[in-house]
Amino acid sequence: MEITHLRIATRKSQLALWQTHFIQQQLQKLYPTLQIERVEITSTGDKIQDKPLADIGGKALFVKALEEALQENRADIAVHSLKDVPADLESEFTIAAVTARANPFDALLSRDYADLDALPQGAKVGTCSPRRQAQLLAYRPDLQMLSLRGNVDSRVKKCLQGEYDAIVLACAGLERLGLQGHIRQAIPDMLMLPAAGQGVVGIECLSKRTDLIELLNPLNHAETHAAITAERSMVLELRGNCHSAIGAYAHVHHQILHLSALVSDPNGTTVIRTRQQGLVLDPTRVGQRAAEALLQQGAKNLLKNKM
Repeated sequence: MEITHLRIATRKSQLALWQTHFIQQQLQKLYPTLQIERVEITSTGDKIQDKPLADIGGKALFVKALEEALQENRADIAVHSLKDVPADLESEFTIAAVTARANPFDALLSRDYADLDALPQGAKVGTCSPRRQAQLLAYRPDLQMLSLRGNVDSRVKKCLQGEYDAIVLACAGLERLGLQGHIRQAIPDMLMLPAAGQGVVGIECLSKRTDLIELLNPLNHAETHAAITAERSMVLELRGNCHSAIGAYAHVHHQILHLSALVSDPNGTTVIRTRQQGLVLDPTRVGQRAAEALLQQGAKNLLKNKM
């Protein structure tokens, strides 16, 4: 039966709505007669703004409310920042398509300082990400890490008002909202590997909805899909969660998939790394090999308090 009406579950944040509008535009180009409706949802992660995300359940909280809408047939698909979607996705759900990856790296924002090296001794840096915190401290152990919550706009405002000497946000989110002018430094991957799936918009639906999977398939970007499959399979193998300081970045070059990955303790005092490559047609194996290499170097000990 032909799908004529589609309900998209989305969070209400400016970035989430941008992503949903983007997917809606892509679908409308493919299927001009398709009726599309937005179902805006406030997740627990959006409601609780006074505690670090990792302490209240992590980024999975942003995903759970949208998945409930799928389960209860209040929506057909859900649009996510893929880095928010846990690697151990329940079998009831599937990521039916991913968009071409935007800028995958992290950005330093500061009112007064040009880059990480320019920050004064003991500078106050805002982030709630264990991954970002660990890598920042590995490079600059003197930095004072402070919690930073809220939507992208409010975080940028706090930085510009001088509450922090600097903050770290994803380049992709800033660029999508037209806020790239505030980026002082795109932090190179040799200093900070991104989160698995960073810069990618993912579309989720129920696994049993083969009609939706078929409808969404033309939106799926094959190279990005291979890259995020490698990244997410590595995180899954490591049993990473919202407390884990795990970085991963995969890209395709000449039909070979290259994956850089790291695991750190929370304070960045011990960081272990690996680089793996393999066939673009077997991204899961590339991710698994990266996890095996990290485990051989002692990743389990760095993650043991959180596994």
